This record gives sequence, structure tokens and C-alpha cells, in this order.
Amino acid sequence: MGRFLLIAMPFTGHVAPLTAVARQLVERGHDVRFYTGSRFRSRVEASGARLVPWREAPDFDENDVSATFPRLVGKKGMRQLFINVIDCFIGTAPAQVADLTAEWEREPWDVLAADEMSLGAVLFSERHRMPWATVAVLPLNLPGPAGPPSGMGLRPGANPVTKARDAALRGLVPLVSRPLVAAIGDAERAVGLQQSGRTMDRMVFSPTLIAASGSGLLDYGRTDRPTHLHFVGELAEQTAASNPADLPSWWDELDGRRIVLVTQGTANIDPDDLVRPSVTALADRDILVVATTGVRGRDAFPFAVPSNARVTGFAPFGALLPRVDLAITNGGWGGTLASLARGVPLVVAGGDLDKPEVASRVAWSGAGVNLRTGTPKASAVAAAVDRVLGEASFRDAAARVGAQLRSLGGAAHAAELLEGMR
Repeated sequence: MGRFLLIAMPFTGHVAPLTAVARQLVERGHDVRFYTGSRFRSRVEASGARLVPWREAPDFDENDVSATFPRLVGKKGMRQLFINVIDCFIGTAPAQVADLTAEWEREPWDVLAADEMSLGAVLFSERHRMPWATVAVLPLNLPGPAGPPSGMGLRPGANPVTKARDAALRGLVPLVSRPLVAAIGDAERAVGLQQSGRTMDRMVFSPTLIAASGSGLLDYGRTDRPTHLHFVGELAEQTAASNPADLPSWWDELDGRRIVLVTQGTANIDPDDLVRPSVTALADRDILVVATTGVRGRDAFPFAVPSNARVTGFAPFGALLPRVDLAITNGGWGGTLASLARGVPLVVAGGDLDKPEVASRVAWSGAGVNLRTGTPKASAVAAAVDRVLGEASFRDAAARVGAQLRSLGGAAHAAELLEGMR
């Protein structure tokens, strides 16, 4: 039996993939602890792991992040991205190290694995000179010798001009990242390490093992990836069939209908951004629209929806997605992988954070349309829906991506890779 500590920033999109890995490790007979926010206690314990909650680190609510980090109030786009990374991900790292140090002194572990935004895990490992593994739960932001910096939503260059563009953009990363580098230096100094001057993407990925969600077809087919990187497909728990008593009251209405799912995930969930134009675009069609609010128990929007729309806080995706013909999404990585793993083509409205990057990768794979904005007009949504439903190439590409995702082993493969670090 091995002793594992898994770490995820307290966001559903980070915790859910890691709890799938935790369950696999528990089923293999290992002792597993999970360091994250206390709001995820039931999810962690359902996996069989033991929760190690944030204590010194501020235990925030992902649905109200600005309550803990007030500089985020009213921010979107690049300003939101920088403040979010500095205050939430970097600024909490020294307190994460304090929590991890206390847990290590109480009960050491054999293997430490963390999502790629848990900077506290990196600083702890460097301070104690021990290896760690990265379980990448976002579109792979690993820098390499080719291609543009990840996160910009740009495809890698394919000719001398675009390759030169990529090289120039890579050279600008240290300059653009100065505020982040300064914040990282403060965090390093706070835990007794020397300032390294590294950018975020140069320090958060393990040099020993990276188990990355996704696949080569969602990584632009890049060939400049290191040998310790392993794509593992979709990191999700195998869920049992939904209890009929837990299904929405309108579930039987799905039978025999063309279904379009509309979701904005669990962060930046202003429904005016994507849900409202989407349900408006599809209002007069022979389509049943299932729209999610992103908040469990909140089964309505602050506006009237057309008669062909059904609203739920969280949909039972395991049961719903096999029935969906098309998903309209803001580009959350977990939802994107869940849809594509079931061969569902996409219309992606990626507005901020990592969403433009997800939209670009989906479009490159051929499995969907990139709307190139997080706040599309209803007419743009309607045109994209017509294109995806009308051209067989999108569903064919989604099927190819789905087959590759399913072939990579998922959480079971990630658990096997972590076992190899003992």
C-alpha cells in the first residue's frame, strides 16, 4: 500500500478530475489524502480519500471568489486573468505550503500529485527537495521549443511567417509576465526559497511526471512534447445510471427529440453572455434546448426562456450527453472533454481565462466551431449551429477525438502512472 497526497485548487473543474484519480488509487488499495477546500468534503470522501482542508490558506467559495479576493470585482478578460492568478493562485501559495508542511509532519506520504495551478505543491516540493507529479486538468499550458505561448488561442505556425510569429511571442512571455514573476518571487521568498525569476508556466509542471487530461488531437498534434508527458484522455469517474427519481421532471421530453445542450460551466456564469443569445437563437426550431445555470439547485434564469428550453442547475451529464446532438459551451475544459469523449460536436464561445485556448483547440481538431468571443450575438450562434448540424465533418471529427480520448485510459491510467513514482 502506498500513501498518496493529491492536491487541487478548490474549483469544481480542478477537484473533479483529481477525485476520479483518487478513487482509482483507493480501489487499488492505497491510502489517499486530498488537500483542497472544505466545500468539497463530500466529493472527496465519496472517492474514498480523506480530506485535508485548507486551513492557513483562505478557504474560498468558487461561486463567489471575489468575496475572498476583492480585487476581482468587476474584472473580466486579461485583467481578470492576471488578478486571479496573482491573488488566488500565487498569493495563497505560502499558506498552502504551511498547510502541507503541517500535514507532512503529522503523517508523511510517498507520492505527491497536484493540478498545474497548485503552486503551493511546487514550492513545498522544492523546499523539501522531493519530486512531485502534475495531473494537468486544463488545456496543456506546457511551454515548448515550438508553437505560440499557450492561452492565446493561436494555432502553432505552419509556415515561415507564422513560425516566426510564434518565436516572437515566446520571447515576449517574460516581459508580459513580469507582474506574475514578481508575485512568484514574493511567494518563494515567503517560504524560504530564493527568487528564481521563473514564469508560471516554467515552474508548475513536474520535471518527473505529467499526466495530462486531453489528447494529441486537442494539442494541435504537437511533436515537441517531453517524454515524461502522458495524455490520459478524460479524467472522470465512471458513474452509475442515474436514478429516475433524481432526473429532472422534463426528462421524458428528451425522447425522440434533437437535443442541444447550452452550458457556461461554473465560473463566469452570467447567463446574458452565452445562454441568453443561444436560447434566443434556437427559440423557433424543432430542437429541445437543455440549459444549465452552473449552480446546483438554481433551476431558473433571471429572464424568461423560450418554450423549447429546459433549465437545470446541473444536468446529469453521464445520462444526458449520449442523447445530445450538439453542445454550445463557453469552453470549460472538463465539459469540453466530456462532450467530445461521447462524440458530441461543439460550438465554443471562449471569452476569457483558458476558454479561447479551448475554442482554438476544438476548431483545430475539426470537432466544432470557434465563435471567437464569449458574448456572441444570437445570429452568430444560429449560424454556427446550422453549420455544425448541417456538415457531417464536425460529427466525424468529434467521433475521432472521442475515440482517441477513450483509448488513453482516463483516471485508471493516471493512477497507474502515479503508482510508478513510489
